[in-house]
Amino acid sequence: MFKSNIILLITFLLLSFVYLPDKQTPKIGDIAPEINLPAVDRSKSYKLSELRGKMVLIYFWASFAPPCRFENDHVVRIYNKYKDKSFKNAEGFTVYAVSLDRDVEKWKAAIKKDNMQWPYHVSDMKSYESEVVNNYGIINVPFNFLIDGSGKVIAINLKSPDLANTIEKHLK
Repeated sequence: MFKSNIILLITFLLLSFVYLPDKQTPKIGDIAPEINLPAVDRSKSYKLSELRGKMVLIYFWASFAPPCRFENDHVVRIYNKYKDKSFKNAEGFTVYAVSLDRDVEKWKAAIKKDNMQWPYHVSDMKSYESEVVNNYGIINVPFNFLIDGSGKVIAINLKSPDLANTIEKHLK
């Protein structure tokens, strides 16, 4: 049993790094497609375009995916380190976290447990059937796009420490 669980975990981890771009998937240099999804408290929505002027990590994740829960620790550290920094083409850094969850309570619990303190947690609760997931070509999570202050994609699917190193290159 233990051996088969390890094999499943390793397979899932490897698949989380797969990226199959298609014609709809944003590429480096493209303006990130608009996202406008309900916030975790369901009382409002957040538009990605409202964050123009900041460096933003568009972070696709799910509370049910062990690789995401592992990566959340790195994303939290990066957020805390760079949230108040000045960049060549942005002022400040934030995370726009798009959840692929279907259960609001499990999503909320994961945000709290993983100490994900940024304000931009969104989801339409449609998991992989979400139009946003399709527009961004997401097939596995965690997955991310780093965009600059103009909304332009400057990096795709970087994991720590590559994400931190890329952000460092854009500091003033």
